[in-house]
Amino acid sequence: MQSLAADGGLQSALWAGPESLSRSMKSGEHEVQGTLRKKPVSLKLGFGGDDYGYAIDLGLPQPSRSLFAHDPAIKSEALWTGPVLTRASIFAERRGPLVRIRDKTGAWREMSRDLDPWDSMMTHCADTEAAPELLDLRERMRDWRFYDQWRTDREAPVRRPQVGTFTPVLASDGSDLAAAIQTIFEIGEAERLNEAIGDAFAGARLEISTSGAYFEVQLRQHGLLRPLSAAELSDGTLQFLQLAAALLSPRPPALMVLNEPEASLHPDLLPALARLIGKASERTQIIVVSHAPALVGAIASEVWCETQTIGLHKELGETNLHDHRPPAWNWPER
Repeated sequence: MQSLAADGGLQSALWAGPESLSRSMKSGEHEVQGTLRKKPVSLKLGFGGDDYGYAIDLGLPQPSRSLFAHDPAIKSEALWTGPVLTRASIFAERRGPLVRIRDKTGAWREMSRDLDPWDSMMTHCADTEAAPELLDLRERMRDWRFYDQWRTDREAPVRRPQVGTFTPVLASDGSDLAAAIQTIFEIGEAERLNEAIGDAFAGARLEISTSGAYFEVQLRQHGLLRPLSAAELSDGTLQFLQLAAALLSPRPPALMVLNEPEASLHPDLLPALARLIGKASERTQIIVVSHAPALVGAIASEVWCETQTIGLHKELGETNLHDHRPPAWNWPER
């Protein structure tokens, strides 16, 4: 909820156009105009896997005098076995404040009657005995990693020495890069990391300098008399180092999402990045959101990497799938 609020709240996440676009609007015969809303405001998120699937439906709260009256409210949640929600596969559901799960006999059992609209059943109803599936899936979801806010500006924390501590997972902002790289050197795939750096920057190698408890990234390059510190590296070089540390984590997640990893990178680095992503995909599922056709094509050409490309196109401000049929899917009822 806090992440949604930080991005402008529910209104900023919803479609800003009319509820429906007529054929004449799409053809340009008539101007795009708003109409009276017929359906409730709804923001739906979900995923399906071979073992479990989960979905959540967010909407507006009940009218009140509270200053938090615009906070999104959880209207429904569902957890089921297999990739598609059906009446037979669902084993945990939430409608409003009511949460119920199926017990070992298949009978429904109430877990809560008064769950607050800002709390999820995944965090408040998971139980090792009564609802172990919720607990298992909750921990899996917490292990997912999303990287889209790496800073490389002059004031970025990654450019300054940082207190070094064992770091098997790079922070979402990349601030603990030096410690993450040293962790890979000591317990991870140091050889792969060195290969990735050499692939991107011919003849270069990474070093970690220390001063007391502080660690700092340094890059030694062929022809230079001294290594370059993080403060001296270009935005693109620093971005690539963060990508390498994330993709070669000693503790790979089940899912990793990279949003526009090509940002700040020189075009010549894209093939090396594609090879790095391809090798990392042997250990984890990776979703790459990119606006660089060269990177998308390079990833798709990696022989050791099974890929699926989903193109998006915009029409009248609306983003749609391009030449891709949506998967079988059912949303939970409110």
